Amino acid sequence: MTDRLAIIAGAGRLPVALAQANPDAYVVSFRGMPTDVAGAQDYMFERLGELFTDLAQNGVSSVVMAGAMSRPQLDPAAMDEFTAALAPDLLTHMKQGDDGLLRFVVGMFEDQGIKVRGAAEVLSDLTLEVGNGLGDVPPSFAQDLAKADDLLRTLASSDVGQGVVVEQGQVLGIETLQGTNALLKFVADTPDGLRRSGGIFVKRPKQGQDLRVDMPAIGPETIEHVARAKLDAIVISPLAVIVIDKTRVFERAEELGIALVVRDPQ
Repeated sequence: MTDRLAIIAGAGRLPVALAQANPDAYVVSFRGMPTDVAGAQDYMFERLGELFTDLAQNGVSSVVMAGAMSRPQLDPAAMDEFTAALAPDLLTHMKQGDDGLLRFVVGMFEDQGIKVRGAAEVLSDLTLEVGNGLGDVPPSFAQDLAKADDLLRTLASSDVGQGVVVEQGQVLGIETLQGTNALLKFVADTPDGLRRSGGIFVKRPKQGQDLRVDMPAIGPETIEHVARAKLDAIVISPLAVIVIDKTRVFERAEELGIALVVRDPQ
């Protein structure tokens, strides 16, 4: 088989959806990084030469990366010749932010003649266009949205943050390495005496982010966490945030009274 797609599968629902939509794909997982995709071929990160050899032998010409993955703890003694040659540059990029590391990984695949594709390119209908959300941000939240967007722009230069929560002028939390759910749990645990009323969660890609390998995502669990945090709305960027299990997301948002707003940054 030629022109075959490979899925580098991490944890979560997205790689499962991609595998179901592409049953002939060659699915790869890395040892120590769990995935829910059945039948994934398990590789050691220290033996990338074996991975690229197998991808070529299986006719793979493009790859999509999806799901949560941790940074590997590399064992130099286990490295094959290919990985050992890359190790100095790889280790340097692993000490940087996600953007720098992901750009290195993308270049590694492209150097092997493998095209890197985004999940939204491989599986249609993963994102939303302007006006295709549920409800809108009340006019009283206009200043909060402007503040959130300004903060996200400022944080982008430090390779930090895809999400921020603002409530009547107060910044209640910023998304960092721990992710969206940890941010929203932190907000939910904030004592009522420090809160005002309502609030919005804004989720957008960082400026300059490579959306092929690191597009932000929300799902039904996000809606649940937003409701527990006593927020009124989620704002996402059009065509730049993956909405996993879209039908369930809309159902829970409507049931819980959460607006899902699709709007460009201000």
